[in-house]
Amino acid sequence: MLKAKDIMTREVISVSPETQIEELARLFMEKGVNAMPVVTEDNKLFGIVTETDLVAQDRPLHIPTVINIFDWVIYLQSQKDFAEEVEKITAQQVGQICATDVVTCDPETTVPQIAQLMTENKAHLIPVLEQDKVVGVVARLDIIRAMGR
Repeated sequence: MLKAKDIMTREVISVSPETQIEELARLFMEKGVNAMPVVTEDNKLFGIVTETDLVAQDRPLHIPTVINIFDWVIYLQSQKDFAEEVEKITAQQVGQICATDVVTCDPETTVPQIAQLMTENKAHLIPVLEQDKVVGVVARLDIIRAMGR
């Protein structure tokens, strides 16, 4: 049975949390990828950044709905969510917009298990970690190629 180590892309295109947003946009265009791992200097996984994260910066800011009762302001949505939305829209670096709750696998994870991780978590890219370091990535296209073998 095929495993992550058999189908993963080993030459990983990645960025750091300090990468500027403009540089990220240029890399997406030049490299023709739609998601990249965000790694620290010692190649440890920090998060994943996607084209969707980048595009989301251009969306309009949704001001939370409030009710004013007897001089009290009651938010109908989470103030925390609003603060996070503001931070992402005004971000200057990748570390501010990337997802940090990332689904990963190891080199011995089977292809069916990776496919299940992708579908259950709506992930387009699964980083492959060995001793907490990124050694490769498995994208949807890698799964499709494995099906044709």
